[in-house]
Amino acid sequence: MSALTLSNHSSITAIPADTWDGLGDGNPFTTHRFLRALEDSGSVGRGTGWQPLHVTLEEDGQVVAAAPLYAKSHSQGEYIFDHAWAEAYTRAGGSYYPKLQAAVPFTPVTGARLLTRAPAMRQSLLAGMTRLAERGGASGVHVTFCTEAEAQAGGEIGFLPRVTQQFHWLNRGYGSYDDFLSALSSRKRKELRKERARAQAFGGTIRHLTGDDLKPHHWDAFWAFYQDTGSRKWGRPYLTRAFFDCLHQTMRDDILLVLAERDGQPVAGALNFLGPDAIYGRYWGCVEDHPFLHFELCYHQAIDMAIARGLSRVEAGAQGEHKLARGYEPVATHSLHWVADEGFLRALADYLDRERGAMGAEIEALADFTPFRKG
Repeated sequence: MSALTLSNHSSITAIPADTWDGLGDGNPFTTHRFLRALEDSGSVGRGTGWQPLHVTLEEDGQVVAAAPLYAKSHSQGEYIFDHAWAEAYTRAGGSYYPKLQAAVPFTPVTGARLLTRAPAMRQSLLAGMTRLAERGGASGVHVTFCTEAEAQAGGEIGFLPRVTQQFHWLNRGYGSYDDFLSALSSRKRKELRKERARAQAFGGTIRHLTGDDLKPHHWDAFWAFYQDTGSRKWGRPYLTRAFFDCLHQTMRDDILLVLAERDGQPVAGALNFLGPDAIYGRYWGCVEDHPFLHFELCYHQAIDMAIARGLSRVEAGAQGEHKLARGYEPVATHSLHWVADEGFLRALADYLDRERGAMGAEIEALADFTPFRKG
């Protein structure tokens, strides 16, 4: 077997875009252009607590695997919560930070994190990251929102799998929104029709913008929406204004902006990313409050577009049990965790064993609250 060489890179620009993207599956968030937009805009890097440390694995001089990796000095912007672990680690006399995070910053979207065309390379990549953590004094390695296959591969070499859950809308071959409604109970169909009618009567129009239809002034409007939502949820938005300019330059064909306008002025918007087989809802905001407009722009319009494009699902981001009533179903999401301290690793393994059982029961219970006809 040829020797494998692991390298780390302080910027995604050190890796050719075609090399990186050739290892991926088309998920927009792990593309070279998305990760570069984060770096070029200053959303990650110096002073943010997300220091790029991307890794590549070479065989015979060819890159055969890679992962988006960051040295973290906090646990913000991850959506797989380990704050209690950090507190316990500190109480035990250790330093939880820095840690290494194989993830897409600020993006709770499922997908491959161990990018390769050869699944056998996943474990080599993970093992290389543990060695990197040990050499650099990091407490451990965390791989968040990875695929189930990656979670299984990591579990076989000592990483601890964690199961959490999100709400996704699943396209079961619907030809129209009415086809989707026909799968729901009569009461739920009526409720959603009334909700959509009320939302669409806000006094304006709803537009879908993608590609060259997106103009700089649309990003000005969305920045105002994003700041409003960010200030209420996080205190300070994670992304910079320059990030959206980068999206316009390099990713506007990957974007679907659902914009509500009244009297010719944008009043609310939902930003989605388009993948090969999914729509990913990411950000929402408004400068005017209108009943049910949030649900219309974020959830119903995304379903409309997924059906029109023949996509298999809509991933609507983290949390939010209100999505159940709109036909979004609970699904398991996966992550991997490894810490260098053997005692803490054993304690964490016990905790995660119990948590997985509880999470499975929660997903099963939530499924009973979907609006679909029973039986």
